[in-house]
Amino acid sequence: MKAIVKTAEGPGHLELRDVPEPPPPGPGEVKIQVEAAGICGSDLHIQKGDIGIPIRPPFILGHEFAGRLVEMGPDVTGWQVGDRVTAENTRIACGRCPSCLTGSYNLCGKRLATGYAFDGAFARYCVVPAIRLHRLPDTVDFESGALTDPSACVYHAIQDGRGIQAGETVLITGAGAMGLFSVQYAKANGARVLLTGLERSRPRLALGLELGADQVVVTDREALAPIIDDFTDGLGVDVALECSGAESAANQCLQFLRTQGRFTQIGIYGAPIRLDLDQVVYKEIQLTGSFSQKNLAWQGALRFQALGLVKAAPLISDRLSIDQWSEGFHRFATGQAIKVVFNRFE
Repeated sequence: MKAIVKTAEGPGHLELRDVPEPPPPGPGEVKIQVEAAGICGSDLHIQKGDIGIPIRPPFILGHEFAGRLVEMGPDVTGWQVGDRVTAENTRIACGRCPSCLTGSYNLCGKRLATGYAFDGAFARYCVVPAIRLHRLPDTVDFESGALTDPSACVYHAIQDGRGIQAGETVLITGAGAMGLFSVQYAKANGARVLLTGLERSRPRLALGLELGADQVVVTDREALAPIIDDFTDGLGVDVALECSGAESAANQCLQFLRTQGRFTQIGIYGAPIRLDLDQVVYKEIQLTGSFSQKNLAWQGALRFQALGLVKAAPLISDRLSIDQWSEGFHRFATGQAIKVVFNRFE
């Protein structure tokens, strides 16, 4: 079968290869026929060689996916061949550290993930632990189901203990998939949302308006300060969600938060940045990060999709075959695509 493989550490070393189909699943595992798989920003970091998540080349990339169960390990129960599923990317966690014991296995220091350290879903078949499976609701198609992973990341960032309240003002920097999912979750909570992006992101910003953003700002064409003043009556925003992975955006979040405002870092930078942390002191800003997701976030993300509160399909700009992987990565990396999904694997 064809697969996109990271062949070695460092920048590049990504190629389409013919690889053997995975063997039958072992105890506790299932084999999935992949019907749709999305390119994640982390895949770009893997390509560039600056990912901060452990990888073990050679491996098949791809951790945002959905498909059908085609085979189950000998001790797997509660599932049937033909079930429509998606799966979390956590493959291994120690189960004994404080993070694991409190349900935050996404933060386990020994965590290894599908599509990073184990073969992933940029191929026709993928084998994963049954414990990481989630059933797709009838109203969620495979392509939308493949984007449960980034949706669950945003659910974890916003809903898991950092809930946004009705009437709060929210600044979201970055109009990529994470930013556009953030718009929808913030609006579902009743917030007023201002979404920012660059000139090249105008189509994404327009989509942000369609998905519920109250206002958008092109930050390399418009002065943000007076717009924030007008949006918040001069108080500053209650919440800032940094989704772009850009140093300038992070500092804008600190600048435009109100006193005792809340900052959550969602985007990944790939390198150290300079941040004006004096703003955190002077304004008593609550600064937190949000990494990956866990079981309850997946359940919540699928529930929001099933109810129509969060939509994934509008984010899909490109549907390609696995043979077009290089074009897909290029379009995603250059901002021409919002979300690229592979839906043909032969």
